[in-house]
Amino acid sequence: MKDRAVLITGGGKRIGAATARAFDAAGWHVVIHYRRSEVEAKALARTLRSAEIVQCDLADEAASAAMVEELASRLPDWRCLVNNASIFLPDEVIALDSATYDKVTKINAKAPAMLSQTFLHQARSTVGRCVINVTDQKLANPNPDFFSYTMSKHALGGAIRPLAMGAAGPADRVYGLAPGAILPSHDQSEAEAEASHRMNLLGRRTEAAEIADAAVFLAEGHLANGETLFVDSGQHLLSQSRDVIYLARGQETDHG
Repeated sequence: MKDRAVLITGGGKRIGAATARAFDAAGWHVVIHYRRSEVEAKALARTLRSAEIVQCDLADEAASAAMVEELASRLPDWRCLVNNASIFLPDEVIALDSATYDKVTKINAKAPAMLSQTFLHQARSTVGRCVINVTDQKLANPNPDFFSYTMSKHALGGAIRPLAMGAAGPADRVYGLAPGAILPSHDQSEAEAEASHRMNLLGRRTEAAEIADAAVFLAEGHLANGETLFVDSGQHLLSQSRDVIYLARGQETDHG
């Protein structure tokens, strides 16, 4: 418990789990947050050198604040918060679904902003602290699909520099980390994922481990405060008319 510590929200599965493994390999004490994935979180923690798990529904603002406050009270060197947890739900650009918007925005934008504020106010560290907000390459390469999700990630992206300027101390840093298409989503087959995830400038699949390594780099490195790092094999430099899920199926123009 004397190790430098990191909290990874949504850390039990997918990119979050890869990030947990990367921080563990780099010598960090890893706090794995989960909402419902207790089995996966426990199994992952057992494979790591120094880890613990914590359950919290990030839609519950009071519970989220209490989680951060409890960790801050007992972690002597809590250096990093990785806001990785996210909801990726489809809705249409021609017909905003209010329930989807409220659910997605609360988890993808409001929760990480408030967690960042509480962390920067409460956490103790022997050096500067670091917040890493996981956004999306859609910040630079938007398309009409997953409308509420896209808006929520733009909202989170828009919070990074204000937090860096006003909530962070002189030694603290607040970053964005923007992945591209990494893992199969929704009803994608492996063949569809293989095709869609190569729709970038390098024509290659970006691996979850690359996102994880980038998070460790941000936590340990010296990138300028308030910056966003894109790890997407150049996908954000393209202009794609639809999400790659649909482009891989030849659905270039149908938004219905």
